[in-house]
Amino acid sequence: MSQIVEIQSTSQFSTLLANSTIVVADFYADWCGPCKAIAPIYEQLSAHLSKPNKITFTKINTDNQQELARSYGVTAMPTFMIFKNARVTDTIRGADKNKLSAAVQKLAEEAGKVDGDGGEGSSGSSSGWIGAELPRGYSDVTSQVDVTGLELLNWDSSGGNARTVFQTTKAKNERSDRVESDTDEQLMIFMPFQSMLKVHTIHLTSQNPTEEEDDELPSRPKLVKVYINRPSILSFDEAEGTPATQEIALSEKDWDPKTNTAKLELRFVKFQNVTSLVLFVVESEGDNEKVRVDRIRIVGETGEKRDGKIEKISDE
Repeated sequence: MSQIVEIQSTSQFSTLLANSTIVVADFYADWCGPCKAIAPIYEQLSAHLSKPNKITFTKINTDNQQELARSYGVTAMPTFMIFKNARVTDTIRGADKNKLSAAVQKLAEEAGKVDGDGGEGSSGSSSGWIGAELPRGYSDVTSQVDVTGLELLNWDSSGGNARTVFQTTKAKNERSDRVESDTDEQLMIFMPFQSMLKVHTIHLTSQNPTEEEDDELPSRPKLVKVYINRPSILSFDEAEGTPATQEIALSEKDWDPKTNTAKLELRFVKFQNVTSLVLFVVESEGDNEKVRVDRIRIVGETGEKRDGKIEKISDE
């Protein structure tokens, strides 16, 4: 029996992305002939491969959910997108049942390997990253981060990289699963977005090293500057001479002791049309002159990606 989820809102889709390892999305329209032709194939795939919190099949009516269609650049019908850990891994345009079946089966095999190996699983499982509670009326829009354009400045390359901090899995206390600064406590990350966002809050996770008797362990951020709509990462000299969109000082009380997450609450009026963010950790706690960032989550609303008429694509 098919377990397809009909998406009714952007927030519902964001929640699914955060709670299922793999999400398959069918962007369709009632008036689209090729969409109707491939629908039975899609239902069969859903019936055979759906797994709670592992593989979720969805349908998105582009006439009713125009914001979602624009956010993911859907300009032709049907369009199938496959997400793994909230990131687009494959896009099939048109009613090509062979391509669709092959792409979904490949990811299903990967999901099966994760289950069999006792691997990390989905963000909704016990190994998933909890972070902080989402504010009412806003959703997790981290999936809009364009991971291909991420940049880091002054990071220790023997640890994790920029993509590491946007994983949805629970942060492990391992160097490879976090980002650390290199020569001093300053660390900068540039994150471009796939669509224009309204950014409400940034969730920042950094494990507390105080329980360890080691002065060399990196500390949590203490002072953070946020810049918007930069075309690329700033140099440290540029950052010192450029007024930040917002400067945020963190104290011990700002960090949740259970999740090691701090909520960077932004002046929402200044973060209405955001195409990129630069997060600049200026100072860290303690005296060891090193800082660490385990996870980052962006909370807000998605906006338009591009304008354009949606057209149907035949299977020929």
